[in-house]
Amino acid sequence: MTCSDGRAVARTPEHHRPDLARLALRAAAGVPGAMDALFTLTRADVARYIARRVDPAWVEDLTQETFHRAVRGLPGYAGRAPVRAWLLSVARHTVADRYRSRERAPRTEPVHDWERALGPGAAEPGRFDEYLALVSLLENLPEDRRTAFVLTQVQRVPYAEAAELTGVPIGTVRSRVARGRRDLARLLREAA
Repeated sequence: MTCSDGRAVARTPEHHRPDLARLALRAAAGVPGAMDALFTLTRADVARYIARRVDPAWVEDLTQETFHRAVRGLPGYAGRAPVRAWLLSVARHTVADRYRSRERAPRTEPVHDWERALGPGAAEPGRFDEYLALVSLLENLPEDRRTAFVLTQVQRVPYAEAAELTGVPIGTVRSRVARGRRDLARLLREAA
């Protein structure tokens, strides 16, 4: 992009503009229209994140639930983490809660073959159990390592974009991810 005088101007990605944090703080303070603006600027990122993790029929509902929770949690947002990372964390918890509630719900369809239903492998954990175990281990990492690891390894954000999102050099992101991996391996060994 160029200015009217022909100079090149670097374009900052929309989700990384510093005004998102200011906008979130204004929304937390109850400034009219601030939450609507924050919703408009971040909704696509939140919906895309959720869509990778759930049935397509749930995406809209869980996106709305994420922002409902974000509104309730805004008074606790202090601007220490990027807004997008904070919202994706809210979305992650929303998705996990949906799966948990579905697991607790009683089975309503009849089971005709009980032996097959309760046979070998019926109690084996699925990928969601692995996801919950990873979430539990990640909560033990320091915030900077957890953020770098989740962005690059879980959400598959490129290292350069993760560096932009967190406001640190790419080498720092790589270092935090490596240390996060090392810490996770140690935590996994201790849990076994």
